[in-house]
Amino acid sequence: MIEFSLLAALLAGLLGGVHCVGMCGGIVAAFSFRADGSAPPFRLHLAYNLGRVFSYAIFGALAGTLGASLKLADFLPVQTLLYILAQAVMILLGLYLAGWSQWVLIFERAGGALWKRVKPLFQKMLPVKSMPQAVLAGMAWGWLPCGLVYSILVSALAAGSATSGAALMLAFGLGTLPNLLGMGLFARQIQPFMQQLWVRRGAGLTVAGFGAWGLMMLVYSTFTHA
Repeated sequence: MIEFSLLAALLAGLLGGVHCVGMCGGIVAAFSFRADGSAPPFRLHLAYNLGRVFSYAIFGALAGTLGASLKLADFLPVQTLLYILAQAVMILLGLYLAGWSQWVLIFERAGGALWKRVKPLFQKMLPVKSMPQAVLAGMAWGWLPCGLVYSILVSALAAGSATSGAALMLAFGLGTLPNLLGMGLFARQIQPFMQQLWVRRGAGLTVAGFGAWGLMMLVYSTFTHA
């Protein structure tokens, strides 16, 4: 099922652009101007985002390691319970993207305290003047409390290993690249489109559909092997 999970994470990142516009718009705007007021080159925008995606992969590896340790601890069918939780969160994430639920914002509030510690370090890196500095700023950006990121981390927790967890978050991060790179370069053109109701609803239902499909596959597998 890992291939299915990777595809779901990739599409969640891609379709989650309706959330990224509001959540990361301020940070992207900060990255979009140099000290002299000119726009930075594309390579700096790419470095910001690669640093961010690298942080996601680290988070995924840590979550996957934790999930594997719970499995090895010989608790009740913990892997199955984590899988069910991951699919349920995927459904709630889809409903959030569609504008029908605010449940995933609980994750953002929980991460707010951590971001308060990282934010001063992030602000000291601005304005960015070099590629290494851009990568480090992007890595700090990855710590921004985001319900979308934390929701996918639940799937990384259920992935069963550090490698699988990192791969899942890497797929998600790569899915976010088109939207966030596009925001940095064409923010005025992209934002009105991404905020249209039909775009939000379509993206949300697609993401929720992946969660529902995952649960149906589990039920089917359980009955066919009973």
